[in-house]
Amino acid sequence: MTSAQSRVVFLTGAAGGIGLAMTEALLAADHRVAAVDRDAKALDRLSARHAKSKDRLHPILADLANAAGCEQAVAAARTRFGAIEAVVNNAGIGMSSVRPDAEARAPGIEELTPEIWDGFMAIFVRAPLILVRAALPDINNTPSYVTMLRVLPYGAAKAALESMSAVWAKELDGSGITVNVLVPGGPTDTPLIADGSGWPRNKMLRPEIMGPPTAWLVSHEAKNFSGRRITAARWDKNLPAAEAAARASRAIGWPELSADSVWLTGGEG
Repeated sequence: MTSAQSRVVFLTGAAGGIGLAMTEALLAADHRVAAVDRDAKALDRLSARHAKSKDRLHPILADLANAAGCEQAVAAARTRFGAIEAVVNNAGIGMSSVRPDAEARAPGIEELTPEIWDGFMAIFVRAPLILVRAALPDINNTPSYVTMLRVLPYGAAKAALESMSAVWAKELDGSGITVNVLVPGGPTDTPLIADGSGWPRNKMLRPEIMGPPTAWLVSHEAKNFSGRRITAARWDKNLPAAEAAARASRAIGWPELSADSVWLTGGEG
């Protein structure tokens, strides 16, 4: 049985790392989760780990790097749960897929082949666009500002998702659909960062910090909270969730930079 507050959440990259932490937080908050991942073994482990929640957890094996995979995943979620009420775009590719130490030693232009670039853009930009078109309520997981300016193609792909989120938040303002960004706040101990990265895992953020803000963002209490970027590492669990969100967030997309723009005014154009 689910409560009246339970929502259907479509979560990508759901079976490992940050996604697993989000899945478990959502299940703990009594939500229903369409858990999408391309790793069949990880999905099997997730199902076994939450066998008692099988009525609220629906694993979906899908490759979101292609449009057909995105569409099939949405169709599978709707077949199981009906309407999708929230989308969490969490699936990603780590820089370790370029080489193990790419997090600490960023690849240069000569290493970034069109195939590598296209792979990152497919997961971080095209897939969220397809999924949001299919089921509009949405949360996007993007990186810190430092990462956007530090490493390609990861940073460029995530900056595009940040921009998309800012545009969607304005487009959907007043519709009852909220758009927010949730970031860990720094390097996080997940398999996306290879052991050969050179970064000490004991100093990284824990994936579990993403759980509380995720569960709150898809709740009815957050129905008027939109256009914000929450830093999970600054979420104070000792505060009421709404206050924690307010203190740990700022507007998506650094709108203060617009002060430098020279734009059309009045009735021009």
